[in-house]
Amino acid sequence: MNNQDRIEVGKLAELADGESKGFCVRRQPILVCNSGGKIYAVANECSHAFQTLETGRIRAGWIACPAHGTRFDLATGEPLNPPAVEKIETFPVEIEDGRILVDVSGIA
Repeated sequence: MNNQDRIEVGKLAELADGESKGFCVRRQPILVCNSGGKIYAVANECSHAFQTLETGRIRAGWIACPAHGTRFDLATGEPLNPPAVEKIETFPVEIEDGRILVDVSGIA
């Protein structure tokens, strides 16, 4: 991960298990989630209803869309149940000195 492509989005200690925090990077809404102590970054928009996922329930490596209940795998972005059939974008995450860094190199 190139240092120019990494942005700090917060401190690990500030994101408890089951919590998420939304950001906008280069006009792309991103959601950083803590599931079981593992940190993920995904597009903050359901691929089915185009609703934000920010208030979605986080459990066991997935987040549920609050609009229609589709669960998305936080690691791959794949939908785990209908109605969504398209995956959501995921972004690499690193933890460095307690800081959460998201690789945004794929965002124009």
